[in-house]
Amino acid sequence: MIIVIVILTIRLQHMKFYPFKKSLILFSVTAMTLTACTNNVDNQSQPINQTVSKSDDLLKNIFKDRFKIGTALSRKQIIGNETNILPFVNQHFNALTPENSMKWEKINPQPNIYDFEASDALVEFSNKHNHSFTGHTLVWHSQVPNWVFEHSDGTPLNRKELLKRMEAHINKVAGRYAGKIQAWDVVNEALNEDGTLRKSKWYSIIGEDFIEYAFKFAAKAAPQAKLYYNDYNLYKPEKRQGVINLVKNLQSKGIKIDGVGMQAHYSLDTPNFNEVEDSISAYAALDVDVLITELDISVIPFPNKEKMGADVSLNFELQDEFNPYPLAIPKAIEQKQAKRYQELFHIFNKHQKSIERITFWGVDDSQSWKNDWPMPGRSDYPLLIDRQLTLKPFAKTLNQQ
Repeated sequence: MIIVIVILTIRLQHMKFYPFKKSLILFSVTAMTLTACTNNVDNQSQPINQTVSKSDDLLKNIFKDRFKIGTALSRKQIIGNETNILPFVNQHFNALTPENSMKWEKINPQPNIYDFEASDALVEFSNKHNHSFTGHTLVWHSQVPNWVFEHSDGTPLNRKELLKRMEAHINKVAGRYAGKIQAWDVVNEALNEDGTLRKSKWYSIIGEDFIEYAFKFAAKAAPQAKLYYNDYNLYKPEKRQGVINLVKNLQSKGIKIDGVGMQAHYSLDTPNFNEVEDSISAYAALDVDVLITELDISVIPFPNKEKMGADVSLNFELQDEFNPYPLAIPKAIEQKQAKRYQELFHIFNKHQKSIERITFWGVDDSQSWKNDWPMPGRSDYPLLIDRQLTLKPFAKTLNQQ
């Protein structure tokens, strides 16, 4: 490396450069030198050498015979430049959910154009390794292209037309994986915080029975799959009642619904976990599965606590006060997080007969969506696996809470 630098330095002395070009070359040489000296390895291009010394230290084994332990995978992790994480995923998890690859805007971005590359690869991977797979999601107000609700000239569809489009999409997507995956988040986030139905385009054009039709279509397209309703902030009493009403309505009409997914995007001070437990008990009393989905416990402050949840439309400019730990999580904060996870898993363990699965929204802290939502460029530490792909010490005893 030193020889290379000397040669480049000689050549630089005999060549004419614009100032910025010379700086660029010098910067490149410096970077190359530092790389050689530290023997640094590009994590995205080399295999991840992360072995676990004991099988008891694997998340899926820690909770063996209690719940399935899942994670969400991005397109990069499935077919992109981060597939080297997959052996590590196999070690720790036995349930998978695509983070975005099956959402309407990704899988069906334009009329009659489908992108099944990532979802096909993940389903194949899941079946090969005997993971439980949940498709996410068929009907949602967000991340769905405008064309879904419109004619080619931009005028809105009517009820009959939109129902036909919904059915065609569900048949195409859920039907493609019928018998290959175990469950679907059929409808996602259809309720307001007070438990009333969100005034989405689905609701405005079709009416409140759009949920009934979505579950009917899904049951027909994927008859062997379990069908779930999934939403955030379901610990809130008003929203809890809204879900109870939704499930009871479907059940009263003989429409298949197998479970309720409780998105669990929590923090160091909210929610009150007594309310979480009350909701678990209430949903279990409906004789459906309870799923803890999208679990993470953020350690950094939320810009607007009144809107805390998972509304992906929120977006704030980066501010230092909301990014207090850009380099590392302080020990005292990690201890607070440990206490929160311990309190939460005490409840989960208590209700293990009702909880089918616990899915973390991401594999490790480095790729958690919380780093960029609702304020891009932050450093959060919300998961049980840190940025070095090491299980946080407190995670090993969560089954003992």
